[in-house]
Amino acid sequence: MTLSVTNTLTGDREEFEPAGEEVLLYVCGLTVSDDAHLGHARVWTHADVMHRWLSHVGYDVRHVENFTDVNEKIVARVGEDDLGESELDVAEGFIASVVSDMRGLNLKRATVYPRVSEHIPEIVDLVERLIDRGYAYETEGSVYFDVTEFEEYGKLSNQRIDEMEAQGDPDERSEKRHPADFALWKADGVAPSDVAEHRTDDRPLGEHPPSGETWDSPWGEGRPGWHVECSAMSMAHLDDTIDVHVGGHDLVFPHHENEIAQSEAATGQQFARYWLHTGLLETAGEKMSSSLGNYFYVADALAEFGPNVIRTFYLSTNYGSKQTFGEAAMAEAEERWERLERAHEAAVDACDSVDARTKADDVALRAAVETAREEFTTAMNDDFGVREATAALLELASAVNRHVDGGTPYDYVGLRRAVETFEELGGDVLGLDFGGDAAGDVRLADDLIELVLDVREAEREAGNYERADALRDDLEELGVSVEDSDDGPTYRY
Repeated sequence: MTLSVTNTLTGDREEFEPAGEEVLLYVCGLTVSDDAHLGHARVWTHADVMHRWLSHVGYDVRHVENFTDVNEKIVARVGEDDLGESELDVAEGFIASVVSDMRGLNLKRATVYPRVSEHIPEIVDLVERLIDRGYAYETEGSVYFDVTEFEEYGKLSNQRIDEMEAQGDPDERSEKRHPADFALWKADGVAPSDVAEHRTDDRPLGEHPPSGETWDSPWGEGRPGWHVECSAMSMAHLDDTIDVHVGGHDLVFPHHENEIAQSEAATGQQFARYWLHTGLLETAGEKMSSSLGNYFYVADALAEFGPNVIRTFYLSTNYGSKQTFGEAAMAEAEERWERLERAHEAAVDACDSVDARTKADDVALRAAVETAREEFTTAMNDDFGVREATAALLELASAVNRHVDGGTPYDYVGLRRAVETFEELGGDVLGLDFGGDAAGDVRLADDLIELVLDVREAEREAGNYERADALRDDLEELGVSVEDSDDGPTYRY
């Protein structure tokens, strides 16, 4: 069975056939106006598993995932606490946080992580091409894409132009020819009203509110629109046509619809051949999002659960479906991971014991290994079916436990194949770490941090404030941020 995927563009299940020998994969990355939450990490993890499976079946993968470091939400946080005094400083801090979270989740590194601020020349060039080809127009120093000029506008989201809501800020609408036109380039910086709208605290704007970065362009000083960024970066680091575009389902419209329009209008080529959209992560019946305040930071989740439990949680639901985060779901994920971990450890210990025999032959164990590999492969080729793939490994775990509990002598060959299957398919493909106790390491780190904080509190109570401050500084250097409150100190990685 070859790999088939559900393509949002056509609404059909299609056999996956990349255009060339190398799979060109683009993932819509994060707007770095805050630390990442588990909703963001769900997209990352499924994209990571897609990358891993494509590599496993023999493809070379060029994986690009961007950082949007130019955005009014970032500008709104300038001057907040110690985040930074410029838009790019704030973004830099959150990029560092996101990269730390990605490494903590055991994600494969992308080929590149381009930033919007580094690609202004490519963005300006793309906007100029759209104007030259009659798909965009300039007004009052801003440039808009004319959706009426692109005949296939709405093909991804299955909408008609005359039924679409207006895009952009209300004050833009008087400048646009059609309410659904969207900004490619915005004149000047971020307006004070936009800064106020996106503030996360109650700081007053003051006489000189931050307005963000601006760059020179043929239309005057300004900033790129949101949608044009991804088109410019994917073209710069992949090609005019890419194989796979991944993103959350909430980006289908307007972001991905607009990417298609501006990219294909500029090049005359199909922009992405397969659009794969992840379902939303929900909590208490609502989408997990920063705007709703119902999120769980990735760093906090890593500290509480460890990477293997989080990944096992994501693997319990296939990428295209919605998923619910909660105590029961995480408890189930922890139980599943522990079953896999214990079976792997049992197989390793038995395989390496003096009771493992070359001529011992457990037909049932060896058959279970082959069945697990076949069912895993079938599941992953069926639209990256991680839920069924994980179930295949859990069945293998049961077979290993039956063999080990059955007494000696152990079947060395069967156990070795089982260990290899756990590590190759569960580790290399699903990204689980069978090589150590990451969750245990996190718990130990937590205990040590709590111990240091107890010592720090004792120093403060004794009036040794310099010593207390030094302990806090030492923790900061190790990547542990400490915040004092009326209820005592809290910390996060």
